[in-house]
Amino acid sequence: MEQTKIEAGFQSDAKKEPRRIVFITRNTSAKVQDDRGPKLMTYPNLLVREAIVFEVLVVIMVLIALFWDAPLEQLANPLLTPNPAKAPWYFLGLQELLHFFPPFVAGILIPTLVLLALVVIPYFKVNVEGKPLWEEHPKKRAGIVVAVILTLLVLLAVFDAWTIIVPTAAVSVLLLSSYQSKASRGWLAVLRRKPLSWWIMTWFIATAICLTVVGTFFRGPGWSWIWPWGTHAG
Repeated sequence: MEQTKIEAGFQSDAKKEPRRIVFITRNTSAKVQDDRGPKLMTYPNLLVREAIVFEVLVVIMVLIALFWDAPLEQLANPLLTPNPAKAPWYFLGLQELLHFFPPFVAGILIPTLVLLALVVIPYFKVNVEGKPLWEEHPKKRAGIVVAVILTLLVLLAVFDAWTIIVPTAAVSVLLLSSYQSKASRGWLAVLRRKPLSWWIMTWFIATAICLTVVGTFFRGPGWSWIWPWGTHAG
């Protein structure tokens, strides 16, 4: 290859006429081709829409406050603990877990594993291309999925954690139905094209919603099961 002499210029005003040197090796590319789509400015395309949504939300909240009273109780008494003592709604899923698992498992181990998964997963190529779960080696993957589901259900059954068993079983039925389906249209065909990451996230969201709903509306004194429309003495 022909040798090219490269000279770098130096001056006091670097902002006016900057000089850059690019070193190209065998493992790098001199040009990166990127097919960029259409672009929109943040203002006004995004910020105006956000402002409109915020104003609509404020109006809705004001209307709700005018027609419905907040479910407030009597003044707090440090000498009287309510039964049941419920955490805020966003922690009721964790409190529901404490009903089935030991405090160390539900309060420390499970949240820690979830946080570690959120930290570690981005460093692995987890379904980067978003390929459907059943696209490659469907029989082998189906066997692995069935084994994982059965193991998880047996483990949950040992602890009698039925509020996790129900959403797990529901998602498992949809997952295995998508494997058995050969239809090219319909909702089963749509599910068959979903990647593994979509199924894991769906199971996680379904479990979190089930735990929160049960802890909010179906738990009474002593964390016993109650019906929301029934009456009970606290």
